[in-house]
Formats: sequence, structure tokens, C-alpha cells
Amino acid sequence: MGFQQGLSGLNASSKALDTVGNNIANSGTVGFKSGSAQFADVFAASLNGAGAAPVGIGAKVGAIVQQFTQGNISVTNNPLDTAINGGGFFQMDDGSGGTVYGRNGQFQLDKDGYIVNAQGLQLKGIAAVNGVIATGSPSVPLRLFDPTQSLSGTPQMTGGSTSGTGIQANINLDSRLGVPATAPFDYGDPTSYNQSTATTVYDSLGNPHTYSMYFVKNAAANTWDVYATLTNPAGSTPPNPPSTATFQDLSFGGLVSVGQLTFDTSGALTSAAFAASISDTDLGYPGAVVTPQNFPVDFSGSTQYGSSFAVNAMLQDGYAAGTLAGFNIGKDGIVLGRYTNGQTKPVGQVVLATFRNPQGLQPLGDNRWAQSPTSGDPIVGAPGSSGQYGVLQASGLEDSNVDLTAELVNMITQQRAYQANAQTIKTVDSILQTLVNLR
Repeated sequence: MGFQQGLSGLNASSKALDTVGNNIANSGTVGFKSGSAQFADVFAASLNGAGAAPVGIGAKVGAIVQQFTQGNISVTNNPLDTAINGGGFFQMDDGSGGTVYGRNGQFQLDKDGYIVNAQGLQLKGIAAVNGVIATGSPSVPLRLFDPTQSLSGTPQMTGGSTSGTGIQANINLDSRLGVPATAPFDYGDPTSYNQSTATTVYDSLGNPHTYSMYFVKNAAANTWDVYATLTNPAGSTPPNPPSTATFQDLSFGGLVSVGQLTFDTSGALTSAAFAASISDTDLGYPGAVVTPQNFPVDFSGSTQYGSSFAVNAMLQDGYAAGTLAGFNIGKDGIVLGRYTNGQTKPVGQVVLATFRNPQGLQPLGDNRWAQSPTSGDPIVGAPGSSGQYGVLQASGLEDSNVDLTAELVNMITQQRAYQANAQTIKTVDSILQTLVNLR
């Protein structure tokens, strides 16, 4: 009789409705992946074969398969919220040395400075050592506030960059001016120079000093002498008198300039950059407190036109020490620390894992999956490093990929299937009743 077939159909439709209900319940769950019920027929056969006209004995649920399609990405105000746009899973430490995987990027910092999710599981990646990320290193829990490393932005003295930029200045010197009335140069006497400008330079400890440049028209045609002074740190004793001077004269008492600028008849600069030299003695330090500085002062692009003195650009490559002020996560997973001195430095990199068969992952709840024999081993790589890894979007979250319209249609379909299977049982019962009533 058809009771078995109808009952199996009821069970299958019930499981499908459970799956639809779970999808709808998690339509607002970040990173949730919808499931779908896959059915299989149940066939009874004798040991000698199924016969000429076999009839199955019903249906069963073959599998509940999760659909790892991309969900929409919503923008948030939390800089640690991170969405994966593409393939891959976040790696999280399960608290016992193992790894679980997820797509939910709702992260925050715990009291120890680790990036954690709502369940307190630590996000894994590659930790930077002194701002350097060793690609291919094992994944470890990312700790943004690591007491074993300096949380301060390291200062850089002027001229200490890789390119050794030093000072770059673009100015216009007024060709209409004549030789100053007073000689020799004295930074305290404005009548001994034509124009001046200043910028801040930094020593190897990050202390700022005002580097002032004074431009003196030379008697030679289209030639300007450049003199310089430097402010000294508080409590220092500069070598030139008076001993309490605020400025250190780097031009040897106004007798020898630190550099010279020459121009052609069209007002274009023809001289090369000159070198500034600053020792710890010049700064008034009692000993080898800071690294001596030698950096170029480059006036490339400067002009001598018949117009007022102007500073068009003034740049230098040094900066003071800074403190950690915030974080940014790039699309490549690199976590950049932002410092109060305007600099950034990598503190780690989020790395993703992919699987050959993500449908084989074992669901653990709380938006987590575990590796299983059918999923295969994880393949770990940096976001965006290949097509199988998606890119990250900071201050964003991946919404559930549940299509509510499709789920409601599925619900109606499974409801009708349930009703039809119930009708099958009712019909078989009516036939059986007819047989019982035969006399």
C-alpha cells in the first residue's frame, strides 16, 4: 500500500520546510549562507532484481546543502567591521589551538588588544614585526596592541628617508632687489639680508628644530648667498656666543654661507642642491646624543623673477615620534596603524582560507564552520592574491544571502507537496476501508 510513500513524502517536505524556515529566520544574520534541501528517491528491490515494473517506496532528504553565494555588502561605522567580497573564509582561533572558519566580519578589540568576534574568538593572520609582514608566515591571532613591540611611531630625522630627500624648496627671489646695506650677515639684523623663510626639521630623536634660511643678494650678477640658523633644544648650550642663544648660526658667524643659488638671464635656477650639515654640537647637546645630519637642500624649480618674494613649496622628509591613534584595513588585508605624526605602519595582515569543496564544511553554529574530510584541507592566502581569494572591504559587512522572495515561494511549494502527500495517505486509507468493508 501507499502509506510508506506518503509518510516518506511528509517527512521530506517537513525537512524542506524546516530548511526554508531556518533560512528566513537568518535573513538578517551577517555572513549567513542559505541552505537548500536536496531529495532522493527510495527504491526497494529484491535480491534477484527489481522485476519488470518496480515501484519505489518513497522519498528521503539526500542532503542539506549550503549555498556559498556572495551576499550584499552594507557599510558600517566600525573600522574593524570587515566584509569579504569574493571567495574565502576568515580564520579564527577556537581557543584550543585549532581553527574555525566564518564569513561574519563583525570584529572588535578585546582588553588584550586582539581582534575578536562576538564569541571572543581571535581573528588569525600574519603579525608584522617592526612594520614588516613576512609573507607566507603561519597564521596567528592578530594582536594590534602588542606589549612586546613599540606602540609609538618611530621618528625619522630629516634626510633619513630611503631616498634621502632632505629639504625641497621652491621659491621666487625678487630680481629687483640689491645688495643689503649691512654686511656681514647677522640673523639678528634684518638689514643684513633680503628675504628669509623657515621650515621644521627633526633630529634622530624626533625633536623638532626650526631651520631658517636667509637669502642675501650677492654683488655677482644673478647670485644669492644662503645663510642658515637652527633653533636649539631647551637647556642646550650652543657653541657660539652668547651661551644662552636661541639660534645656532650654521653659517659661521655670517662670514661663510651654507650655500649659493645662481640663475641664468631668464630667471631659471642653474646651481645644484647644497648640503646641510648639522652635528650634535651644533644643536647644543653635551655629547653624542643624536645622529649627525647631512641632507640636501634642493631649490630645484626656483626662479629669480621681477616679482615679490614667494615660497611656492617647502617640503622635508623628517617627522617626530607619534602614538597609535587608529587602524585601517586595506582590501589586501593589511592592517595599517595610524599615528599622531601622520605616519602609517603595518601591524598585521588578515589572511583568508579557501576549500575545494566548501559545501563539505561542517556547520558549528554562530556563523562558524569546521574543516571536514569532505571539505578538503584549507588553502591559505592573502586577500586578492589570486582569483580564489576575495578582497576585503573595511567598515562593511556581508549580509545574509537569503532571497526572501525565493524562500516564500519555496515555502508555498513545500506546503503544497506536504498537502499532496497527506492526500495520498488519505486516498490509500479510503481504498483500505473499501477492502475491509467487502463481504
